[in-house]
Amino acid sequence: MVLLTTKTMQMTAVFITFGGLVTSLITTFLPLWKTMNSDLNEMENWYSGLWHMCLYTEEVGVQCKSYDSVLGLPLDLQISRVLMLLSVFSGGLALLVAIPGLDGVHVCLDRFGKRRKFLILAGVLSWVSGITTLAPVSVVAYTTVVEFWDKGFPDVMPRWEYGEAMFSGWFGGLALLLGGTLFFIAVCMADYDLKMATSVTNSSLRTRQYRKTEVL
Repeated sequence: MVLLTTKTMQMTAVFITFGGLVTSLITTFLPLWKTMNSDLNEMENWYSGLWHMCLYTEEVGVQCKSYDSVLGLPLDLQISRVLMLLSVFSGGLALLVAIPGLDGVHVCLDRFGKRRKFLILAGVLSWVSGITTLAPVSVVAYTTVVEFWDKGFPDVMPRWEYGEAMFSGWFGGLALLLGGTLFFIAVCMADYDLKMATSVTNSSLRTRQYRKTEVL
């Protein structure tokens, strides 16, 4: 329990939030949201992301092409683009906001109340980043499942399945939510430490006053 200090909790929150942000950033531009393999030609693998469509063949390798039109994309991909960019922005802003509020960092913020507000804001922004990461990944996953089991398509037609980016997106979103939660826990721990320090100080003052009264 000695190692579980307020400063340790703050650094853990920063580390986990940073890891979630990097994972979310990679997921945003990774063309592996959905994958498809044709039974007619097993040597071809198709990959779909938010920005590119890729084809892998043993003869040529990986060939990627960006989408021709944004308006021509399905609605879930359009929304996912906006939300993932919002996630990266809010996650990066959470880290920048958290730095002035950390213990040992005194950048024109010597007051405890100001640093406390910065950490709370960092926690909120980290939560926003986590939610805006989990939402698009979950929506794309849902539409993929619905289309996979759609009886309107012939059985011989290949179907899209989950790609690696789906799982990295879920991991990054959960990490951002956890990082935001740890920021709030660090604030609560700092409040408790301040309360205990104030209580000890007041008790010491009362003891000194009592001793002075006894002497008189």
